Amino acid sequence: MENHDGYRSPFSTRYASKEMQYIFSDDFKFGTWRRLWIALAKAEQQLGLPITDEQIAELVQHQNDINYEVAQKREQEVRHDVMSHVYAYGKQCPLAEPIIHLGATSCYVGDNTDVIILREASRLIQKKAAQVMKNLADFADRYKALPCLAYTHLQPAQLTTVGKRATLWLNDLAEDMENLEFQLSRLKLLGSKGTTGTQASFMELFGGDEQKVKKLEQLIAEEMGFSACVPVSGQTYSRKVDACFLSVLSGFAQSAYKFSNDMRLLQSFEEMEEPFEKNQIGSSAMPYKRNPMRCERISALARYVIIDAVNPAVTAGTQWFERTLDDSANKRIAVAEAFLAVDAILNIYCNVTSGLVVYDQIIHRRVMEKLPFMATENIMMESVKRGGDRQALHEIIRVHSHAAAAQVKLYGGANDLIRRIAEDERIPLTEEEILKELDPEKYIGRCPSQVEEFLQNVVDPILQKYYTGTVAAELTV
Repeated sequence: MENHDGYRSPFSTRYASKEMQYIFSDDFKFGTWRRLWIALAKAEQQLGLPITDEQIAELVQHQNDINYEVAQKREQEVRHDVMSHVYAYGKQCPLAEPIIHLGATSCYVGDNTDVIILREASRLIQKKAAQVMKNLADFADRYKALPCLAYTHLQPAQLTTVGKRATLWLNDLAEDMENLEFQLSRLKLLGSKGTTGTQASFMELFGGDEQKVKKLEQLIAEEMGFSACVPVSGQTYSRKVDACFLSVLSGFAQSAYKFSNDMRLLQSFEEMEEPFEKNQIGSSAMPYKRNPMRCERISALARYVIIDAVNPAVTAGTQWFERTLDDSANKRIAVAEAFLAVDAILNIYCNVTSGLVVYDQIIHRRVMEKLPFMATENIMMESVKRGGDRQALHEIIRVHSHAAAAQVKLYGGANDLIRRIAEDERIPLTEEEILKELDPEKYIGRCPSQVEEFLQNVVDPILQKYYTGTVAAELTV
């Protein structure tokens, strides 16, 4: 039965996927602690410490059946989470109990697990972001030649294409993927550094043999799927690692925020819409409403991530000497929720981009309303070719343009700029010749080619690495 009398995080109930929630679950965390204790025991045995195969087998046997009740009861007594789980594991593994956590400090399991969580959560982000990119790439290719209004200062400027605009969203994500790939490429385990990073306890265990102490870390790293451990540390890995990863997550949030805001504006212009389900209700008061609620949710969650990324930056800068514990409570909230929020954002982003609606006729109508103004430069250049004075023509067309704009804005009339220009004897072009300049495809430049080149050179290599097939976005209410 669900708990309805206490706080529950919306990330658990509404937003984040089961996959991402599992990565930040107790089962994953404490299961990884036990994997790390097994890796430590195996490495110590291989390097000559008196640890038996039977002890290791016992640890492996109980790796996943975590006796939470025993650990929780013990923590109430000793107020130490790691030692409570050492105690609980020892109760299940009486043969191995004497060698669990041998030579290690709490950060051996805590920090190494956090690094593994960073890796696994990031891999899930890559997978979902690749699905968004695939959706947008297909969309960009489909609409690469469909002219639409482009804006600067949110004012109509020149033309672009619907597909070209999608490449702007894609390019932001491509940069985010590159940044995340870089952070993962340099991610290392903390390893077995001891209480202040000196490895003194392991030097004691191995009788001062530095080569064995170094080999211990190598074996643990390999067991956990890493190429190496950090070269130096205090008790913890540098909290700058968290700051770097959350900076990347903030980048994903910024990219999604840009997309969602663009879509909200386009939906207001009635040029494009996010998917709208058959029985979906847009407003409790206005039955006709089709609100862009999914993109609004992206915007809301994105703001949260962008602000949350400040947390680990401050934490990294305020760690004293070899470590303080004021990172812990903040870190376990800030890092987890940043990943959970970006996961939620990408779920929605996947959903929206899988069903974008384009209203071609409205886009064309809006283009043709503004195109006469945009065509004035071409009209002026053609007139100069026929002997006109560039400066005089510029002034003539400027006056007509403002008069036509006034006709539209002040009186609600149609844009009559072309008629005004055609009737002006100082312009050496007929109305038919002028109308030939009103072909939208003449004003989209290299848009189709740019889209094709970008998809081939930038997007396809990313998809070849990370796209695994259709990801079903878990979209809650």
